[in-house]
This record gives sequence, C-alpha cells and structure tokens, in this order.
Amino acid sequence: MDFSKNILETIGNTPLVKLNKIVAEIDALVLAKVETFNPGNSVKDRMAVKMIEDAEADGRLKPGGTIIEGTSGNTGMGLALVAIIKGYKLICVISDKQSKEKMDILRAVGAKVVVCPTDVEPTDPRSYYSVSKRLAQETPNSWYVNQYDNLSNSLAHYEQTGPEIWKQTEGKITHFVVGVGTGGTISGVGKYLKEQNPNIKIWGIDTYGSVFKKYHETGIFDENEIYSYITEGIGEDILPKNVDFSLIDGFTKVTDKDAAVYTRKIALEEAIFVGNSAGACIKGLLQLKEHFKPDDVVVVLFHDSGSRYVGKMFNDDWMRERGFLEENVTKAEDVIKDHIDKELIVVRTEELVSHAIERMRKYKISQIPVVDINGFVGSVDETDLFRSYVADKNVAEKPIKEVMGKPFPIVKLGTPIEEVSKLFTKENDAVLLDLGNGNHHIITKYDIIGSIK
Repeated sequence: MDFSKNILETIGNTPLVKLNKIVAEIDALVLAKVETFNPGNSVKDRMAVKMIEDAEADGRLKPGGTIIEGTSGNTGMGLALVAIIKGYKLICVISDKQSKEKMDILRAVGAKVVVCPTDVEPTDPRSYYSVSKRLAQETPNSWYVNQYDNLSNSLAHYEQTGPEIWKQTEGKITHFVVGVGTGGTISGVGKYLKEQNPNIKIWGIDTYGSVFKKYHETGIFDENEIYSYITEGIGEDILPKNVDFSLIDGFTKVTDKDAAVYTRKIALEEAIFVGNSAGACIKGLLQLKEHFKPDDVVVVLFHDSGSRYVGKMFNDDWMRERGFLEENVTKAEDVIKDHIDKELIVVRTEELVSHAIERMRKYKISQIPVVDINGFVGSVDETDLFRSYVADKNVAEKPIKEVMGKPFPIVKLGTPIEEVSKLFTKENDAVLLDLGNGNHHIITKYDIIGSIK
C-alpha cells in the first residue's frame, strides 16, 4: 500500500505549472512552482518542519514545550501542523493587517493567536516582533522560532525547494522570481541554483513600504522607505539574517493595488487560486519582461492559497473601498455609486449654524447644501464655519443665511467625470448631481480622488 505515515510526509514535491494567458507578453517559458499543494497550503510548511527538527536536535525545543512565533499566518500554519503531530503547544503572534481567514485557520488548528498593531516600529513593545520575544521570555519551557533570523529557514529551501526546481526543469532554469519576506525561500533556492549554474538570475519581488530594494542597490537602510502597506507576506521594515543579498541579482517593487489586481487575474486567467504575494510576483515578472529571452525558463514561486484572502483581495467591497477594483469610471454617477442611495443632508437658511455643525458631526461630512422653499440657495463647509467661528465666537447662534457661501454647481446624470472635475476650485468643494424626480446627491473632492485608478 502507498500511504504517508503522517501529514508531514506529504510536504514538498509540489508541481510546476506552465503559465499562459497572464504572461502572454513575456517571450519565455514561465513556470509556476505552486506551493499550495503542501498540506498547510503554503511554502512555509517546508521550513516549519526544518526549524522544529533542528531545534529538537540541539535541545532548544524540549518535549511538551510551547512554540512561539511572530507570523503573517502561513508559517504559523506550518508550525501548527508540526506541533499537532509532535505534541507541542503553539502561540502565534500576528499583525492586524493579516486576513481574518488566516487568524481563523490558525485557531482552527489549535494555535493561540495574539494580534498586534501593524503600524508601529519593530522596536515598539506592541510590535509583533517585540510581543513574540516577550512571550518567549515569560512562558516556561518555550522556544521562540524567529523565522527571520533562524537559518534553518533558508536551509530548508536549499535542501528541498531548490533541488526540486532544478530537477523539474532538468537544469534548464534561467531565472527564479519570488517574493521576499523572511528571505528564506529566495536565499535557500538561490544558493542551490547558483551552485548548479552561476548564470541563473535570482530576482526578488518587494513592495512599497519595504526596505529591501534600496538596501540591495545602495547598502543604505533608509527608514524613510518604511511605511504601512497592504500586501501580505513580502517586504520588511527590518533586515532578516535569512536574506542573503549577495545571492540576489535584483529587486522590483510592486504596488498594493497591482498585487491585489493580479492576485485575482491569476485565478480568472490561469484557474490557479493563490494568494496576495503570487499577484505581486506576476506583476513584478511583467515589470522585468525585458530581461527574458525566448529560450529562457523562468520559474516564479506561488507562496500560498487564495482561500486565505477571500475576505480581502477576492472581495469586491474590500477592493472597491481601497480603489483597487478595476471599474470604468466615466460619468458623474460612477464616483458615488457606493452611496448614491443615501439621503442628501441639507440645512435650511433659517436654521442655526449650530445645527449645521451638529449635522456635520453626526454624519461625518464636511459640506452641506443650504435650501429654502425655492431650492438650493447656498452652501456651508467646515472651513467656512471655522473661519466664521474664529471671527465671532457667537456665530453658532446665528442663522445659516448669514454665513453661507454660493450654492454648489448642479450637473445632470451622465455628465462626463472630466466636466465634473473642472467644477472643483479653491472656492468650491462639492457638486450636486441631479438624480431626477427632485432628488439630488452630493459629489465631493473625496469621491473624485477615490475614483482615481
């Protein structure tokens, strides 16, 4: 009978799949190493086993101990599988930008999940780096994995992933392209492949908000490059020991939007349901297309499963909120389609300024049309009200008609967005859209900015 003794024996030997439509503009053979075939649905299963086995061998991890790790979710899943089979407890420290699916999956496989804020410095005691270290110090019989600096991470890919790719391509691989987070995959695979053929090019995919690309090119760790970003699993605000920059031939950066858009494209055009870093890799691959020749064999690694991003990149509302959804915005109504059914908030000429301020506060708006029995006769915005208050502290008890400005311009349904945009000036911050039947809706600068792709 052909069977595995436990689930860990099924890790590795993932398939190479030829990509077609999504890389049509690349003049080379492009193959995806699809790591979702691992039991934990990610590349991280490989190094999770290796790191634990090495820690057991040298006594850092003792029987019945607690494994503690800061993770974006996938390493945690790999560690959870090993912990279950080997009888360890697991605490995963995860940043709040990671998908809810990742957190739920970790809890489902028995891990305790501690969530930390994303937008803090690595040295901040609230960061997931700091919290992981603190928990390791406070928890008896525990071991802090530290996948960033634990060299068993890259060693797993040197021993497994690299040889698999070399064998599957019959040594014909010319380029390896992969997202860089902890650096274990790119460094381990890169080291093995370059030992077989020093001419193989190793390309890292980075994200905006991360330090890798500039550091590789200049040797400068530029803290000005560090800011919060949405893309998961790649990029860092630290320099992990697993990243061997000497093995990497270059980096290209991919925006959050492009990573999200191409994550969806992979599913729709190749029928491969993979995660956010795969989308970044494909976009990065296209950015590098001038480096590839017809006889080249390019291998790109797909890290994890799309099932972990169902509430994010694969959710239209989530994509739309961030301006990531590829939608055709040409008319006035297109920029407000998400809230066009909401009632227009107005204030009457004889109402007090305090009433307008209360409405702005309640509905979190900055501009309000002013009406009387004849229709729209003026407007107020928060800037005007602030200036009026500075000039006269008693303005709150004055009628709106004494402080209101000119009425907002009115456009009809179907007005081209270019025409609407021209109506916004230093003196005018909104436009009214005539919906017909006496109904109107407000269009603000925020709506226009939100429609920019």
